[in-house]
Amino acid sequence: MSNVAATAKSLQNSTGTSYKILIIIGLCHLLNDSLQAIIPAMFPILKKSMGLTYTQLGIIGFTLNMVSSVLQPAVGMATDKKPMPYALPFGLTSSMLGVFGLAFAQSFELIVISVIFIGLGSAVFHPEGSRVAYMAAGTRRGLAQSIYQVGGNSGQAMAPLITALVLVPLGQRGAAWFTIVAALAVGLLTYIAFWYAAKLRMNKSLIKKKSKISNVNQKGLSKSVKIALLLVLFLIFARSWYVSGMTNYYTLYTIENYSFSISQAQVFLFVFLVSGAVGTFFGGPLADRFGKKTVIFLSMIISAPLTILVPFAPPAAAICLLALSGFILMSSFSVTVVYAQELVPGKIGTMAGLTVGLAFGMGAVGSMAIGYLADLIGITHTMILTGFLPLLGIITLLLPSDQKINEWNA
Repeated sequence: MSNVAATAKSLQNSTGTSYKILIIIGLCHLLNDSLQAIIPAMFPILKKSMGLTYTQLGIIGFTLNMVSSVLQPAVGMATDKKPMPYALPFGLTSSMLGVFGLAFAQSFELIVISVIFIGLGSAVFHPEGSRVAYMAAGTRRGLAQSIYQVGGNSGQAMAPLITALVLVPLGQRGAAWFTIVAALAVGLLTYIAFWYAAKLRMNKSLIKKKSKISNVNQKGLSKSVKIALLLVLFLIFARSWYVSGMTNYYTLYTIENYSFSISQAQVFLFVFLVSGAVGTFFGGPLADRFGKKTVIFLSMIISAPLTILVPFAPPAAAICLLALSGFILMSSFSVTVVYAQELVPGKIGTMAGLTVGLAFGMGAVGSMAIGYLADLIGITHTMILTGFLPLLGIITLLLPSDQKINEWNA
């Protein structure tokens, strides 16, 4: 094993799996992503109360996605060089200020500024949160990343509930209640930051050794690793585009084709998102046992027939297909993060930023593309075409095996 990889492995395996830390960071991920979920959930409220146009709503959504996603790889690269434990509570403090501003903003410009604060907090949290999960993993990297990521997916799945239970009855000011959620996250992350800092002090000699080795061996990534990383990102983009299409447009499809109310349509979306969160949890342990490449491949290929059938199914069958496809497709969510981190050892934050942050940003681009397509050919035909995206998972066959990656790092 190379010196860099050996040092990174020693740092990660210096203690056993810390389930307490994993559960806390997973809960913080849930709280952070539920704060992000407030923004799209508020769109109908803001449109009605402030008379915002669809273009303005699109700018708000685009601002959140770009700030929170594009900055993630940059934060990851910076913290790979110099870990910053206390950035976690400071980041969520930024989100708390953004939520407060969102609740009381009286103009479009103030809403955008508030969204930037929320996005900045999220951009800091995700790569550092993934690093905490990595450090607490011990030898169970897949399980650790699953616990961490299931929190985020559960937070995103709360958007329909936030809309129905909080924002519809309370309006824009109802978002102020989520400052309590943010304050709770800040408190928990302060505890995490002390653990993180203590962990770094305990491994100070290993970190110094790793830093010196990294400065001496600046060989860069091999061609094979670069190709594999591009393939992983392509697979993530395909999955993100499908999930984004379902999240943003499937409710419109059900309203048009099933004559559902907005509330009924939200139930279908909620089932898909919650099933995906459950699948995220089980994917990691399965990858620890059967291999990461295997889980990534099967999650996309097995889900493809289900996603293709969804637009053609009657409501009762559709909700079952949504539950199954969400569970299977999202089982590879955390696995791709771990795969990328092992593909490029020593770059934990950077890989987390790329695989989660950049993918989230590409989901936003995909959402815009799918919306444009829906304007051209209609929502029904668009959802039919979107269902074929998981078939791109066949590209997983071109990825190097887990054993091959271990050989590269040897």
